[in-house]
Amino acid sequence: MNTLLIVNSSPRSNSVSRRLTRHAAEQWQKSNPHGRVIERDLTAASPSYLTDAWIQAIYTAADQRTTVQKALLKESDALIDEILAADVIVIGAPMHNFTISAPLKAWIDQIARPGRTYSYSEKGPKGLLPADKQVLVIVSRGGAYEDGSPIDFQVPYLRHMLHFVGLNNLTVIDADKQAFGSEAAQKSVDDAIATLSQCQEHLAVSA
Repeated sequence: MNTLLIVNSSPRSNSVSRRLTRHAAEQWQKSNPHGRVIERDLTAASPSYLTDAWIQAIYTAADQRTTVQKALLKESDALIDEILAADVIVIGAPMHNFTISAPLKAWIDQIARPGRTYSYSEKGPKGLLPADKQVLVIVSRGGAYEDGSPIDFQVPYLRHMLHFVGLNNLTVIDADKQAFGSEAAQKSVDDAIATLSQCQEHLAVSA
Protein backbone atom coordinates (compact mmCIF):
# COMPACT_ATOMS: atom_id res chain seq x y z
CA MET A 1 0.00 0.00 0.00
CA ASN A 2 1.30 3.46 -0.90
CA THR A 3 2.02 5.43 2.26
CA LEU A 4 2.42 9.13 2.99
CA LEU A 5 3.99 10.38 6.23
CA ILE A 6 3.04 13.93 7.26
CA VAL A 7 5.23 15.49 9.97
CA ASN A 8 3.97 18.77 11.45
CA SER A 9 6.05 20.82 13.86
CA SER A 10 4.23 24.13 14.25
CA PRO A 11 2.62 24.91 17.63
CA ARG A 12 -0.13 26.83 15.80
CA SER A 13 -3.19 24.83 14.74
CA ASN A 14 -3.73 26.76 11.49
CA SER A 15 -0.21 27.86 10.71
CA VAL A 16 1.07 28.38 7.18
CA SER A 17 3.14 25.19 7.30
CA ARG A 18 0.12 23.15 8.49
CA ARG A 19 -2.11 24.58 5.77
CA LEU A 20 0.48 23.64 3.18
CA THR A 21 1.05 20.12 4.53
CA ARG A 22 -2.73 19.61 4.40
CA HIS A 23 -2.73 20.76 0.78
CA ALA A 24 0.12 18.36 -0.02
CA ALA A 25 -1.76 15.49 1.64
CA GLU A 26 -4.95 16.29 -0.31
CA GLN A 27 -3.02 16.30 -3.58
CA TRP A 28 -1.35 13.00 -2.74
CA GLN A 29 -4.65 11.37 -1.79
CA LYS A 30 -6.18 12.35 -5.12
CA SER A 31 -3.42 10.39 -6.86
CA ASN A 32 -3.46 7.62 -4.24
CA PRO A 33 -7.13 7.22 -3.22
CA HIS A 34 -6.44 3.90 -1.52
CA GLY A 35 -3.18 5.02 0.07
CA ARG A 36 -2.38 5.20 3.76
CA VAL A 37 -1.62 8.50 5.51
CA ILE A 38 0.42 8.56 8.72
CA GLU A 39 0.18 11.87 10.61
CA ARG A 40 2.85 12.72 13.14
CA ASP A 41 2.08 15.92 15.07
CA LEU A 42 5.24 16.78 16.95
CA THR A 43 3.63 19.49 19.05
CA ALA A 44 0.66 17.38 20.16
CA ALA A 45 3.15 14.79 21.43
CA SER A 46 6.68 16.18 21.39
CA PRO A 47 9.44 13.58 21.04
CA SER A 48 11.48 13.00 24.16
CA TYR A 49 14.79 14.75 24.62
CA LEU A 50 17.88 12.57 24.67
CA THR A 51 19.26 11.44 28.00
CA ASP A 52 22.44 9.77 29.19
CA ALA A 53 20.58 6.47 29.57
CA TRP A 54 19.20 6.76 25.99
CA ILE A 55 22.66 7.37 24.59
CA GLN A 56 24.05 4.39 26.50
CA ALA A 57 21.22 2.27 25.11
CA ILE A 58 21.92 3.10 21.45
CA TYR A 59 25.58 2.24 21.90
CA THR A 60 24.77 -1.11 23.51
CA ALA A 61 24.60 -4.03 21.07
CA ALA A 62 20.97 -4.82 20.24
CA ASP A 63 21.20 -8.39 21.56
CA GLN A 64 22.67 -7.14 24.85
CA ARG A 65 20.19 -4.39 25.67
CA THR A 66 18.26 -4.68 28.90
CA THR A 67 14.49 -4.47 29.08
CA VAL A 68 14.84 -0.91 30.35
CA GLN A 69 17.12 0.04 27.45
CA LYS A 70 14.72 -1.45 24.92
CA ALA A 71 11.91 0.58 26.46
CA LEU A 72 14.00 3.74 26.24
CA LEU A 73 14.43 3.20 22.49
CA LYS A 74 10.81 2.26 21.79
CA GLU A 75 9.86 5.82 20.80
CA SER A 76 12.84 6.19 18.50
CA ASP A 77 12.13 2.80 16.91
CA ALA A 78 8.50 3.81 16.25
CA LEU A 79 9.51 7.11 14.60
CA ILE A 80 12.09 5.38 12.40
CA ASP A 81 9.58 2.67 11.49
CA GLU A 82 7.17 5.38 10.29
CA ILE A 83 9.85 6.72 7.95
CA LEU A 84 10.65 3.23 6.67
CA ALA A 85 6.94 2.58 6.00
CA ALA A 86 6.49 5.79 3.99
CA ASP A 87 6.94 6.18 0.25
CA VAL A 88 6.56 9.96 0.52
CA ILE A 89 7.45 12.16 3.50
CA VAL A 90 6.14 15.72 3.88
CA ILE A 91 7.64 17.81 6.68
CA GLY A 92 6.13 21.12 7.79
CA ALA A 93 8.89 23.24 9.28
CA PRO A 94 8.26 26.79 10.51
CA MET A 95 11.31 28.91 11.28
CA HIS A 96 11.78 29.62 14.98
CA ASN A 97 14.55 32.07 15.85
CA PHE A 98 16.33 31.47 12.51
CA THR A 99 16.26 27.66 12.86
CA ILE A 100 13.81 24.78 13.25
CA SER A 101 11.30 24.34 16.07
CA ALA A 102 12.28 22.48 19.24
CA PRO A 103 9.90 19.52 18.58
CA LEU A 104 11.34 19.03 15.09
CA LYS A 105 14.87 19.07 16.50
CA ALA A 106 13.80 16.45 19.06
CA TRP A 107 12.35 14.32 16.23
CA ILE A 108 15.62 14.52 14.31
CA ASP A 109 17.55 13.55 17.45
CA GLN A 110 15.30 10.50 17.87
CA ILE A 111 15.64 9.31 14.26
CA ALA A 112 19.40 9.89 13.90
CA ARG A 113 20.51 6.49 15.20
CA PRO A 114 23.87 4.80 14.59
CA GLY A 115 23.28 1.37 13.09
CA ARG A 116 19.67 2.16 12.16
CA THR A 117 19.74 5.34 10.08
CA TYR A 118 23.46 6.01 9.64
CA SER A 119 26.85 4.38 10.02
CA TYR A 120 30.49 5.46 10.00
CA SER A 121 33.47 3.86 8.31
CA GLU A 122 36.93 4.95 7.23
CA LYS A 123 35.17 6.63 4.29
CA GLY A 124 33.00 8.72 6.60
CA PRO A 125 29.26 8.73 7.36
CA LYS A 126 26.73 6.77 5.33
CA GLY A 127 22.97 7.22 5.49
CA LEU A 128 21.07 3.96 5.89
CA LEU A 129 17.52 5.06 5.08
CA PRO A 130 16.39 4.22 1.52
CA ALA A 131 17.54 7.03 -0.76
CA ASP A 132 14.56 6.68 -3.09
CA LYS A 133 12.05 7.93 -0.52
CA GLN A 134 10.53 11.19 -1.76
CA VAL A 135 10.77 14.02 0.77
CA LEU A 136 9.09 17.42 0.60
CA VAL A 137 10.13 19.95 3.24
CA ILE A 138 7.75 22.89 3.50
CA VAL A 139 9.39 25.78 5.32
CA SER A 140 7.54 28.89 6.46
CA ARG A 141 9.20 32.01 7.83
CA GLY A 142 8.65 35.69 8.40
CA GLY A 143 11.62 36.95 6.42
CA ALA A 144 13.20 36.23 3.05
CA TYR A 145 16.42 34.21 2.95
CA GLU A 146 18.52 33.63 -0.13
CA ASP A 147 20.59 30.46 -0.49
CA GLY A 148 23.72 30.87 1.60
CA SER A 149 22.21 33.46 3.93
CA PRO A 150 24.44 33.61 7.05
CA ILE A 151 21.40 33.79 9.35
CA ASP A 152 19.44 30.89 7.85
CA PHE A 153 20.14 27.96 10.17
CA GLN A 154 16.90 26.23 9.15
CA VAL A 155 17.13 24.95 5.56
CA PRO A 156 20.89 24.15 5.57
CA TYR A 157 20.46 22.15 8.78
CA LEU A 158 17.43 20.25 7.49
CA ARG A 159 19.20 19.44 4.22
CA HIS A 160 22.30 18.25 6.05
CA MET A 161 20.53 16.05 8.59
CA LEU A 162 18.09 14.47 6.13
CA HIS A 163 20.96 13.71 3.74
CA PHE A 164 22.98 12.42 6.70
CA VAL A 165 20.43 9.65 7.37
CA GLY A 166 20.09 8.84 3.66
CA LEU A 167 17.05 10.89 2.60
CA ASN A 168 18.60 12.39 -0.52
CA ASN A 169 15.52 12.75 -2.75
CA LEU A 170 14.66 16.08 -1.16
CA THR A 171 12.69 19.12 -2.35
CA VAL A 172 12.38 22.30 -0.25
CA ILE A 173 9.32 24.50 -0.77
CA ASP A 174 9.54 27.93 0.83
CA ALA A 175 6.62 30.04 2.06
CA ASP A 176 8.58 33.09 3.17
CA LYS A 177 7.82 36.81 3.72
CA GLN A 178 5.05 36.04 6.21
CA ALA A 179 6.01 39.21 8.14
CA PHE A 180 6.05 41.44 5.04
CA GLY A 181 2.34 42.28 5.11
CA SER A 182 -0.76 40.36 4.10
CA GLU A 183 -0.32 40.79 0.34
CA ALA A 184 3.29 39.56 0.27
CA ALA A 185 2.47 36.75 2.71
CA GLN A 186 -0.45 35.49 0.64
CA LYS A 187 1.54 35.67 -2.60
CA SER A 188 4.23 33.52 -1.01
CA VAL A 189 1.63 30.96 0.09
CA ASP A 190 0.08 30.97 -3.38
CA ASP A 191 3.52 30.46 -4.93
CA ALA A 192 4.17 27.56 -2.55
CA ILE A 193 0.85 25.96 -3.51
CA ALA A 194 1.72 26.34 -7.19
CA THR A 195 5.09 24.71 -6.56
CA LEU A 196 3.38 21.85 -4.72
CA SER A 197 1.16 21.34 -7.74
CA GLN A 198 4.24 21.24 -9.98
CA CYS A 199 5.72 18.64 -7.62
CA GLN A 200 2.79 16.28 -8.08
CA GLU A 201 5.15 13.66 -9.49
CA HIS A 202 6.99 13.75 -6.15
CA LEU A 203 3.77 13.02 -4.32
CA ALA A 204 2.35 10.24 -6.51
CA VAL A 205 3.73 6.76 -6.12
CA SER A 206 3.09 3.97 -8.61
CA ALA A 207 1.04 1.14 -7.16
